[in-house]
Amino acid sequence: MTNTKHHLKNYRQNLSKQQGITFVGMLFVGAFIILIAITAMRIVPAYSEFMTVKKILKAMQQDPLNTMTPKEIKVAFDKRASIDYISVVSGEDLSIERTDSGATVVTIEYQVVKPLMGNVSVLMDFAARSDDK
Repeated sequence: MTNTKHHLKNYRQNLSKQQGITFVGMLFVGAFIILIAITAMRIVPAYSEFMTVKKILKAMQQDPLNTMTPKEIKVAFDKRASIDYISVVSGEDLSIERTDSGATVVTIEYQVVKPLMGNVSVLMDFAARSDDK
């Protein structure tokens, strides 16, 4: 009987020592998770669109850019962008340069502002070149 009494006493002591997250703590953790999820939902589409822009520039490098005029290059970009549903940039945003070796390099730099909540926004700067690896 004393052995059972001893186990019961230890059980009660262990119950009083147990700790867990409080309701307020759980609210803070939940709010933090929601904030991260909202931020990710706003940022991920912008990065996805940027990756598509990079893919278009890399594909354009396969074209004979050296023989094309800047206007033709911009039109070619616009055609590819419309196929991939790119709306953040257009061919007019491209910078077209000729290197010393005579190769044509197409670059683009742009910013995207995504509102998070209220007057808080995220500003993302993107830059890509057609000759990037």
